[in-house]
Amino acid sequence: MTILFALVPMFAWGSIALVSGKLGGDANQQTLGMTMGAFVFALVTFLIVRPAFELEILLVGFLSGVFWSVGQNKQFHGMKSLGVSVGLPLSTGFQLILNTIAGAVFFHEWTKSRDFILGFIALVLLVFGAYLTARQDTEEGVKTDHMVLDFGKGLRALLLSAIGYGAYTIIITWAGLDPLAIIFPQSVGMLLGASLFAFKQTSFDKYVWRNMLSGLLWGLGNVCMLLTVQSVGLAIGFSLSQMGIIISTLGGIFLLGEYKTKKEMVYVVIGCLLIITGGLVLGYMKA
Repeated sequence: MTILFALVPMFAWGSIALVSGKLGGDANQQTLGMTMGAFVFALVTFLIVRPAFELEILLVGFLSGVFWSVGQNKQFHGMKSLGVSVGLPLSTGFQLILNTIAGAVFFHEWTKSRDFILGFIALVLLVFGAYLTARQDTEEGVKTDHMVLDFGKGLRALLLSAIGYGAYTIIITWAGLDPLAIIFPQSVGMLLGASLFAFKQTSFDKYVWRNMLSGLLWGLGNVCMLLTVQSVGLAIGFSLSQMGIIISTLGGIFLLGEYKTKKEMVYVVIGCLLIITGGLVLGYMKA
């Protein structure tokens, strides 16, 4: 059952970049619309579950939501500069490194030599797979819908994104609180953070409303990811949730029309296979 919960974020989060890309809007509109959808999802969940609230839950949930808004906004900016099929694999690689190390070192989720050996192998497979899916053919370069492909700008945005995303998951894991109680105050922090990014920067139009759909997807994936992390730990739970990179990468190519050379397609296929293998190793660790 835990593995099934872990697979939900893979499909839900793996589809977000594709859904947002199809729905349109700039990075701030996408972030604001997504947080509005996540808020609706969290509100409905709260009304159904009726979890108990404490001051710690309100503070931790709110702070994690603010950190998430930084991570998501900068990820959207990074994908605008690099394209989904390049930006998202890099973003995933950065997040995997940060969260896996935090889970293994700070939360002592790996205690035996076997854990460290298999965990290191899985991490290498996941990160190298993410690198290959984003690798460019230097002879031809990557063609996207953007007039200018700014790798430096995109990379800086993704590094900030990884810090925001890392803080969002680490603070919740550190607190060890009920995931179903956290998601509502978390969604309030997300909405406030996204509103600050969008303030005087973007118009509140149809693109914001459209992107609420991606927020509903994120909310579903978030609940399942938090429940998984609570069961198997941050290092394994978060890593499994990020396997949706396969959906995002292939979708960016075939659904969003992001051009790849023949050599780059070989990199993508090998990278996806490595990511799947890394996920299987993590599943074996749990077993």
